[in-house]
This record gives sequence, C-alpha cells and structure tokens, in this order.
Amino acid sequence: MSIDLEALFQAFDATVGKPVMADAEFGETFRRMMAALVRFDYVVVFAYRGKERPIDLYSTFDPQENVIFVTLYQVGPYLLDPFYQTARARRPGVFRMRELAPDRFFSSEYYRSYYVQTGLAEEIGFFVTLDDDITVVLSLMRREKTGPFPPAEFALLKKAEPLVASLVRHVWPGLGARFDAQLDAGMRTGKKRGAAAQALQPADTVWRDLKLTSRETAIVDLVLQGHSSESIGLRLNISTGTVKVHRRNVYRKLGISSQTQLLSIYLKTFASTGERPAPQSAGRSS
Repeated sequence: MSIDLEALFQAFDATVGKPVMADAEFGETFRRMMAALVRFDYVVVFAYRGKERPIDLYSTFDPQENVIFVTLYQVGPYLLDPFYQTARARRPGVFRMRELAPDRFFSSEYYRSYYVQTGLAEEIGFFVTLDDDITVVLSLMRREKTGPFPPAEFALLKKAEPLVASLVRHVWPGLGARFDAQLDAGMRTGKKRGAAAQALQPADTVWRDLKLTSRETAIVDLVLQGHSSESIGLRLNISTGTVKVHRRNVYRKLGISSQTQLLSIYLKTFASTGERPAPQSAGRSS
C-alpha cells in the first residue's frame, strides 16, 4: 500500500503540545499513524514488568475478541508468549513473531491450544524499554485472510521505530505506579498468604507448588514455550539426553503423559496462585 502522508501528519499533530494523553487517546493516535503506513487488522498494547501480569493499555478488539486476546492471555498464557519473553529480556526494536519464536513454537501445545484461537497470520511488535524494568509492546496483527506483512512494510515499520519509542516514553513514563497498584489490589483481594509467598509472583509459585526442582522447572518452562530438547540443552548447557531424563521425571511426578496435560496443569495451577487480573483500559497474542 502507498503511504498516506496526510493521514500520518494529522495523526502526529494530535500529539503536538500535549504533555498528557490518556491510554485510549494515544492508542488511537498510534493506530492512525500505523494505518497511514501499513495494512493491519488489530492493534494491542501491553506493558510488561518482570513476571507480573501485563497491563493492557489499548486494543481494537470487539468484546468477544477481547476475551481471547486480552482476558485469557492475562490469566496465564502470556508467560509462554515469545513477545513476553522478549519484553522480559529488555530487547528494544521491531520484531516479527516468527523471529522471536523458539524452534518448536508452532508445534507446541501453547500454540495449538491458545494461539491458533487468535486466527492470526502474523504479529509485529514495537518493543520500547522504560524505567523500572518495564517494556511496552505495541503489536500490529494481521489475520489469516489478510496474510503476513510484506517485506517492504516491515522495513517501513522499522524506520518508524525511533519515533514510536520517543512517543511511548513521553506518554507512559509512570507505569511503575500502575504495576504497584495492581500488586496491591491483588494482595487485598487475593487469598491470604504468608510473607514469603507474598514476595513471589504467581509465575514463580506454579512449579514450586508442584514440588518440582529448579532444574525441572527451567526445563518445563522452556518446553511449554516451544523449545525442543536440543534447544533446551543448548540454553541450559546440558546434554539433550539429560533434558529428556528430566522431562520423563517431571511427567512421572505429575502423573501425566503428554504436553497437553502439562499445559493444563500449568494454567490451572497458575490461576490458583493468584486472582484473575483486574480489568484495565479497553480498546493479544502472540
């Protein structure tokens, strides 16, 4: 598609001279700017901090789509999302999902059980690192019938990245306080726990509650993210055979025989360690 310069300048003009913009206002401005450059079907913006549940800042989903892309995602699948893993790694830039996905991601149980529900052909994310260990990810999504982003459009988005990053840092400088408030709300409404347990995020307690060792925990996390045994061995500096032994031990401990059952246990245990996310601003994937 050709660049709509008039629409681009009009969208950019909405940000000039505004010291403060609401989430929805900036989200809509971002959507208009991107629409002047490339074709896409959805926009969603999440903020990530460590292993905490992401905060949804903006999206263009209808209510039914919002359940899949936002509500279900925040309950636990985000922990297996390549975009989440990249955000935690504090890696700025513009990336296609397939650039970031592990070697077996597209055959993983997470992909088959969750991601295929999104009906996406491709997702591209702007990763913007902020203070307080926060990364904001602004995603452009194309459905299967629309098809992937052409190389020329991806190259154009990469050129727009410095401007997008500057705008995000201007609009969302105080997200740390919102994550703190989310944690406080979870403590007030969640189950009563001891001080040691309260210091842990639900993501940290999932496998601990199932009596897995730290090595077993690291391996099953990578399995669910979509890594092969070979990839896990390289990341953890152990042999492929050792990885397979640990996987068999985990399955034996949990009384399961498949990755489908492993994912089910993971999500159920995650949900039981904390409350469902509080609603954020309305309008993912991965």
